[in-house]
Parts: sequence; structure tokens; C-alpha cells
Amino acid sequence: MGCSKNLVDSEQLMRLFEKNGYSCEHDSKRPHGEIAVINTCGFIESAKEESINTILEFVNAKKEGRIRKVYVMGCLSQRYKKELEDSIPEVDKFYGKFNYRELLDDLGPADRPAEGFTSVRNGLTMRHLTTPSHYAYVKIAEGCDRHCAYCAIPLMTGPFVSRPVDDILSEVRELAANGVKELQVIAQELTYYGIDIDGKPHIAELIDKMSEVEGIEWIRLHYAYPNQFPMDLLDVIREKKNVCNYLDIALQHISDNVLSRMHRHVTAKETRELISEIRRRVPGITLRTTLLVGFPGETEEDFRELLDFVREERFERMGAFAYSEEEGTYSAMHYKDDVPAEVKRRRLDELMALQEEISAEVEAEKVGKVLKVIIDRREGDYYVGRTEASSPEVDPEVLIPVKEKRLMKGHFYDVLIKNSDEYDLYGSVAKK
Repeated sequence: MGCSKNLVDSEQLMRLFEKNGYSCEHDSKRPHGEIAVINTCGFIESAKEESINTILEFVNAKKEGRIRKVYVMGCLSQRYKKELEDSIPEVDKFYGKFNYRELLDDLGPADRPAEGFTSVRNGLTMRHLTTPSHYAYVKIAEGCDRHCAYCAIPLMTGPFVSRPVDDILSEVRELAANGVKELQVIAQELTYYGIDIDGKPHIAELIDKMSEVEGIEWIRLHYAYPNQFPMDLLDVIREKKNVCNYLDIALQHISDNVLSRMHRHVTAKETRELISEIRRRVPGITLRTTLLVGFPGETEEDFRELLDFVREERFERMGAFAYSEEEGTYSAMHYKDDVPAEVKRRRLDELMALQEEISAEVEAEKVGKVLKVIIDRREGDYYVGRTEASSPEVDPEVLIPVKEKRLMKGHFYDVLIKNSDEYDLYGSVAKK
């Protein structure tokens, strides 16, 4: 459950299970089987509720005899392990975010191990990919040192820890050797990579080295931070053909009042200058951002400033959410949650309605162009693919009629865009 960083953890655990003779099913739609492992999210209230409801659903299946064992891991149990153990004792054991591999030592091998018992102490290199075989997420770090006022992530993940470069590159080469063509590079905060090692950011150097791995055709970057942004990363994005002209950079707000209260350590002026420099140094780049409305102390004037900012910058991709007070965070301890729920909802709806208009205009500008598209799947009467301007599951897709031509999943095609709507494109494979 939760983000793609959790997904990587689940994929690693699945592979370890399989090396010890177990068979695994990812994201089952119904509780069944011998053992259920639930990887939880604890980011915001709605995510916590979803995780708890899922645990209760599987506990009920255990009571009914449809499951023998239920184990829980991840961010929610990292933060609330004692409370969960007391309130849901039917769970066989709770693990945190970092000790979940101990589950294999606790269980031992299956009755007929496929590859001999592999203790967690032996480490793990490969994963059981749950994504389509042509793309994968690569987590380059864990934790966060930013400590934004509203965010509980550092409480669950701890301080920022960069993975060694050689470890990452070994994984990338292994993924490429197994047919992966596209990488989604992820971390709680990409641009901090390397600072915990020698005080300097090394994200540009890392992405440059990843781009040299044979077989990798697209590299897409997620979750950058605007404060002290490493400008040399822009040169890598611009100059390396297989690094997508795409950057996911969470800005959260534009009002100096709100940014200061959020502890974002960046001003409205600096934010605008950064966006201008990104677009100047990487012409045609697609920017994805995330915004937060209803933060304590956000006035109507602050919100109107945010709307004007979105109109001006015309982000190609944007997500938003309403503030949720999270215990233990600075804002929960020092601010009153003073924006009424109905005001938060109205502001969120207004912001997303504006972005829908912008997205429709941005996508319409692509009509008549021939774009490189990778095919993810077939869905009804359409093949569904993406351009380099779209990340899986969160961004607009390209729909191509099945009846026109047989296309292969994981292959690239030149597609003539014929039509568009608010979020998706429609096209046909271009004739040679």
C-alpha cells in the first residue's frame, strides 16, 4: 500500500520469499492463501485508514479460515507498532519499515525450497517486479532530512541515507539485463542524494552514470526539492538522450506566509526563479508538482496567490491534496488546524478544476505531432502507452485503437496524435 518506495520493498520481499520456496501473489483482490503480508502506508490520515481497514479485512479472513497467518510491515507499523499490537492482536506479528526481512528468518523456508534457504543476512540484489516487465522503480535513498512542518515521513523513515553508487548501478544493470527499458528513479528527496556521504549533492553524477547502462532507454526523475536545487542535474537531463525531459518537483505552495510556516526554506521569488531556470536550461521539459491547500494559517489571499501562480506557470502535470494534521509533526504541535474542512475541500476543488483546464490546453498542443510512445498494456479496444512526458499511473496516457495495428507491450512506436481531452491523447502509429 502507499507509494512506489513501498512497492520496491514489497518486490524485494517477494523475491526473498520465492528464493525460499514460496509462491507469491502481489496485490491480491481477495484474502486467500496460507500467508498474507500487508505493507502499510502511514503518510496521511486517509492512507492510514485504508491500511487499517485492509488489515481488518485480512484479519477477518483469518478468523473465517481463508488465511492461516497475517503479517504487517511498513510505515504504519513502523510508527504505531505498540498501538497496533494492542488494538489488533489477531495479527501474527508486526514489522517496521526496515526490519521486515526478519520475517523470512521467523518463518524459515517452505517445505520444498526452490533454491535453498536464503537468510536475510545474505542480502538481496534482485526483486520480483510487479510492474510491467519493461519498467521498474529504482530507489536510490531512504529517509529525509528536510523536516517540513506538516510531514510525518521523517518520523517513520528516519534520516536520509544514500545507497552506494555501485549498489544502484549493479541493480540497474541487472534490471536492464532482464528487459527493463525504463527507470523511475525515486527517493523521499532525490536532490539530497550524496549529501549524507560527503556534504555534496551527487544526483547529477549518479544519473549520468545510470544513463550509460546499455538497454536503458528512458530515465525519469521523481521527488526533487526546490531548496538548494543542484543545477548540474539540469545539464544531465538536457544532454543525455535517455534521461527524460521530465522532473517531479514538489513545491507545495507559493505564498511566502505559507512557505515560511511550512518550513520549506524557500521563498516565492526563489521558487519562480528556479522554475524559470529549469525551463530555460531544459527547453520543453515537463514539470510535475504537488501542492498543498488548507495548511494552518493559509488565508484566502494566500490561496488566491497560489491560483495565480498555477495560472502563470502552467504546470504540465500537477497533483494536490488538502492538509491533514499528523501527530508528532511540527505543525500539529505548534499550529491550530484553523482552516475548516469545507474550505479545504472548496480550495482543493477549485485548484484542481483550474489544473484540468490547463492540462486540456497542454495536451491539445500535441495534436498533429508525432511522439515516441511506449506501450504499457491493452485495455478494451485500445493499446495504452505513454510519452516521455508521462510517468506510469499518475500522468496522461496515449490511446491507440487495437483494430489499426498489432502492437507489442514494452515496445516503442512513433505515434501521430490525432485528438486529446483533459488528460489523455489519442493517436495512430505513424506511417514510415
